[in-house]
Amino acid sequence: MGTYYIIGGFLYFVIRYCLAGFYTVGQNERAVKTSFGRAQRLGDLTTLDLPFSADLKEEEKERYKYPQLKVIGPGLRFKWPWEKVYKAPIAIDTFSMAFDPETPSANQGGSILEAVTKDQLNTGLTGQIRFRVSEQNLYAFLFGVRDPIVHVMGYFVSVLRQMIACFEAPNHIQQAENQSGSALAETAGISINDLRKNLRDINDKMFTECQCTAARYGIVLDASLITGIEPPQDVESALAAINTAHNHVSSEISLAQASADQRIVASHRAVEIETLKAQAEVQPLLSLAEQLQKLKSQGALNAYIRNVRLTLFDKASNVIREVI
Repeated sequence: MGTYYIIGGFLYFVIRYCLAGFYTVGQNERAVKTSFGRAQRLGDLTTLDLPFSADLKEEEKERYKYPQLKVIGPGLRFKWPWEKVYKAPIAIDTFSMAFDPETPSANQGGSILEAVTKDQLNTGLTGQIRFRVSEQNLYAFLFGVRDPIVHVMGYFVSVLRQMIACFEAPNHIQQAENQSGSALAETAGISINDLRKNLRDINDKMFTECQCTAARYGIVLDASLITGIEPPQDVESALAAINTAHNHVSSEISLAQASADQRIVASHRAVEIETLKAQAEVQPLLSLAEQLQKLKSQGALNAYIRNVRLTLFDKASNVIREVI
């Protein structure tokens, strides 16, 4: 009977701790193994040694100093009973920027994110963000932050709202609009118009500002795509009227500039024509002066003058001469 207990215990050990110790890691997964609760590290290396930590401020580097871990790639693996495996997906995921992981019903069911502009307009933002788990900072994703998705979404929303509240059009755009006329300059300061016209710049700035999420939460922001900025319904009609007036003024200014350019071109042509006429009248006089100068140098000027007088006397019907 004792032999059966020994054989049964041995089989239980083999099945429970040996065969059950095998596990698999998928192609879109990475794993980290802990031994007695301590994750396996890469020596004394930390995330501060990685390039993405350069985006952290100096006061943040000590707070977000995480050890680098040994990452287990795809395949069939084995672990001992005192070891535990933590898996993390590395595939790119997409969320609406209005999605709240803690309260999915917030922000109109995760469809529109509200933000206040610099002129106190409550706007609705729509768009998406793409992100993935950082293989180089799995410690932050698995152990450093309780819910990294919540943290990274909160960080993204706070940065976005701050940017919307303080956004101003680039200087070169403002200067171009100010030079177009006072009516256009007044519309240039409208925050909704500035935001809509510079949507690409906003996306680029958001991507740059959120590069530190890999060092903070172990999540890499792959892209920020703000697709729509909508004002409140009671402001939409006023903005439409302003934009219509803006377009009308722009059209009138363009027509006036085109008319002025045509007049300037016509004036240049008239000046050229009159200049050519004057040159045509002056040229014979210059030639005559040159001939007279040659006659004078040869001593034949008096004979030339006498012949010219005789010709004039032949053509004249009456001659009045001064008697000395």
